[in-house]
Amino acid sequence: MLEALKVILLGIIEGITEWLPISSTGHLILAEEFIKLELSPAFIEMFNVVIQLGAIMAVVVIYFHKLNPFSPRKNERQKKATIRLWIKVIVATIPAMIIGLLFDDFIDEHFMNAYVVSAMLILYGILFIVIEKRNEGVEPKVAKLGKLTVKMALMIGVFQVLALIPGTSRSGATILGGLLIGASRSVAAEFTFFLGIPVMFGASLLKVVKFFMEGAGISFMEMCLLILGSVVSFGVSIAAIKFLMQYIKNHDFKVFGYYRIVLGVIVLLYFGLSALFA
Repeated sequence: MLEALKVILLGIIEGITEWLPISSTGHLILAEEFIKLELSPAFIEMFNVVIQLGAIMAVVVIYFHKLNPFSPRKNERQKKATIRLWIKVIVATIPAMIIGLLFDDFIDEHFMNAYVVSAMLILYGILFIVIEKRNEGVEPKVAKLGKLTVKMALMIGVFQVLALIPGTSRSGATILGGLLIGASRSVAAEFTFFLGIPVMFGASLLKVVKFFMEGAGISFMEMCLLILGSVVSFGVSIAAIKFLMQYIKNHDFKVFGYYRIVLGVIVLLYFGLSALFA
């Protein structure tokens, strides 16, 4: 029962932080200090990635019509536009897919620590504030998703590579990339959601394959906890996505920048002081 409550809390954290540009890794690494699952380290590592499946299913459900090129409610022009959107998403996925496959183990070994996470939280928090201040009073070049070119999509995909470093935030890096190339906040956010579909499915599959290739097994209880975390993440993600899209209609991303800086300082102080007095 206690483990189920812990999983519910972690699912809530994942569902909120996966889509807001505030780093799910930064929150989970801090949460795990206080919400310790009594499970194997290998399972916990897989759990933290696989509950993202619940989060990504929220995007599929909310935007199913917009993402479905075979919808009977679409005319031929709209269907072709949807196919072009998927082409852009696939193109934007390629840089992170290549770098992720090549350096997944290296990144986990060298960058998965509190100090890197806190540094990235603070750095990208500052970037959000600086870029939003730069964009004040400037009309975006791309106000509609359909106006996003393949070249622009690829550039956003390059920014997604930066998110392989823990603490950066996948949504944070790609939204920043979108803002820098002149996309509106809503276009940058929506494309980030769509880009997450192949990326997060791929990352989850990679972790599951790695988990079982290393000879690890999974018990019935662990499977139930994995499903529970994914379901909670799904429900909370729906609320988080709808909140973000409504929020950015009248606000910018600076508040998330300030939040990241505060969280980064908290993570740095907590783990720094813990190491000092250990």
